[in-house]
Amino acid sequence: MAIRELAQRLKAQFGDLLSEPTEFRGELSLSIADAERVVEVCAFAKKELGFDFLTDVSSVDNYGEDPRWTIVYELYGIGHNQYLRLKANVSEEKSELPTVTTVWRTADWHEREIYDMMGVRFRGHPDLRRIIMWEGYPYFPLRKDFPLGGKPTDLPEIAFTKTAPIEGGPFVTAPGSKDAIEREPRAKTFEG
Repeated sequence: MAIRELAQRLKAQFGDLLSEPTEFRGELSLSIADAERVVEVCAFAKKELGFDFLTDVSSVDNYGEDPRWTIVYELYGIGHNQYLRLKANVSEEKSELPTVTTVWRTADWHEREIYDMMGVRFRGHPDLRRIIMWEGYPYFPLRKDFPLGGKPTDLPEIAFTKTAPIEGGPFVTAPGSKDAIEREPRAKTFEG
């Protein structure tokens, strides 16, 4: 079955809850109008349409816009070899949506990473705690309003104790170098 047909079956099942499928570079995406119903849409996609593998869940920070975040679910059907992308928007006020770990257990770590890096919570998640940053870290480092150089910390030997310089980022490459070794990013050194 072709991906367009699968997407149309999903759209027919949920009507106005889903946008019309959009195509970009041969990949189809549908947006879910009400993020609270993401589990229902995902369960149907898995059970009825054969999208039995969740390849990824990621997040986009639409800083300055409302809704602030877009959560992106990348689905794959092993039996029919088709990919489908589902998107759900989450406002900054709410910054929460239901977990899809009840549909695909593999969502566990993806949702934890989104919580850790963006601060979006997944209601009903079996173990929603930080996965990269330490517990008690007060910030969400992949938000667009988080400074590129990081933030100072009072904890010695953890991350930076001083804000890293932003000019050119903390790592630089040497453009026009004669070989790949010299083009490797290096930590900046600052004199004086």
